[in-house]
Amino acid sequence: MAAQAFDLIVVGTGSGLDVANWAAQEGWRVAIVEKGRIGGTCLNRGCIPSKLLLHSADVVATLRTAHKFGIHVQGFTIDFPAIVRRVTSSVDGDSDDIEEGLRSLDNPKLFQGEARFVGPKRLQVGDQELTAERFLLATGARPRIPDVPGLRDVPHLTSTEALRLERQPRSMVILGGGYIAAELAHFFGSLGTEVSIVQRHDRLLPNEDVEVSHAFTGLQEERFRVLLQADATRVRRDGSDIVVEARTPRGIEEARGEVLLVAAGLTPNSDTLDLPKTGVATDARGFIAVDPFLRTNVPGIYALGDAIGRFALKHAANHEASYAFENLRNPDDPVAVDYHAMPHAVFAWPQVAGVGQTEQALRAAGTPYLVGTYRYRDTAMGHALEEDHGFVKFLVDPEKGRILGCHILGPEAATLLHEVVVAMRAGEGRIENVTRAVHIHPALSEVVDRAATNLTHPGHGG
Repeated sequence: MAAQAFDLIVVGTGSGLDVANWAAQEGWRVAIVEKGRIGGTCLNRGCIPSKLLLHSADVVATLRTAHKFGIHVQGFTIDFPAIVRRVTSSVDGDSDDIEEGLRSLDNPKLFQGEARFVGPKRLQVGDQELTAERFLLATGARPRIPDVPGLRDVPHLTSTEALRLERQPRSMVILGGGYIAAELAHFFGSLGTEVSIVQRHDRLLPNEDVEVSHAFTGLQEERFRVLLQADATRVRRDGSDIVVEARTPRGIEEARGEVLLVAAGLTPNSDTLDLPKTGVATDARGFIAVDPFLRTNVPGIYALGDAIGRFALKHAANHEASYAFENLRNPDDPVAVDYHAMPHAVFAWPQVAGVGQTEQALRAAGTPYLVGTYRYRDTAMGHALEEDHGFVKFLVDPEKGRILGCHILGPEAATLLHEVVVAMRAGEGRIENVTRAVHIHPALSEVVDRAATNLTHPGHGG
């Protein structure tokens, strides 16, 4: 059977779907290939289902702390299957709607099945062969399973399965201490599961600003059993429990639970594509290697999103998609992706959000900076919320007033950060872009303004 020829083949229906639709609107003949449910990681097994679940956890956490405000809630129950059904019906319905829409179109044309290169710019999908001069690889990543003795011999979950559990476990061990571990610990722990976390670093969320991650870790230690500097050495079954043995500064310690959740990072799906057949190179971690323009080493083949290992963030992949399309359309005049002020957030309890440099990175680079911090509780709305732990932290260039970074721990951190992101990307990028704005009193955003006007040298009080 002769290969079907297209102007562009997009592999993956996450952010790659945007590029496929834009190209089709330009009159290109486009094929889009997907081996799983339509919509990619974010919709089906990532940010959308996890945030729907986490809202249920937030509601429960609010009920449990309502006594602070003179409200005593008694007698509520957790209907775990109903919580999960709400989420799965929503995301599956959205995915089905997208698939139905694609199937009704001839362009882009949907091919469902696992894709493998069988030659230079020749892709096999089931019993069909596709070819094009231009490709976009948006194949994403999957949970990484670390090489811990015994792990592959016992039942374990990744975030993919955890988001669709039909029964709430009585206890859970989480292997890992990054954002996925933090969010799922909040979800299951808030609903009543006894959670233990085994983290090889000395704190949770180790990539966050050190002050934020230390404060976050302390708060999680009040909720869960947290083993830090814990190097997992063995996983075994003990009756109905899964046991993780770990070497810690105190010796060998154990964490046990009814289920084991592995949240130890991501591994790219590039290994499923048989990339050597088309000549595309990967880096030492297996991610597809691209230049600043999202081009691989093979002319005409581009890649984006989790598959390239820069930012495991849906909004980053969406951002890259617009550059990928423009560079595919104008290959002789490409534009480098502008990643400046790429924000992120962790939807745990409390929330964490950040943009720009961390204090430890500035110290390591020898970069001079000023620090501005302010506590939620010292604002009117923070006091109303009885928020005793949250704070905003700015890092600022002392000469030009440029915002080098901003990090927030506390309620609505992800929303509060956007004022700073706008200042850094759309404004002049200086602290005055925040302080010149009039902030509503007594809105929570006052804590951002107060931190911005509270700059001191490191080590000095504000």
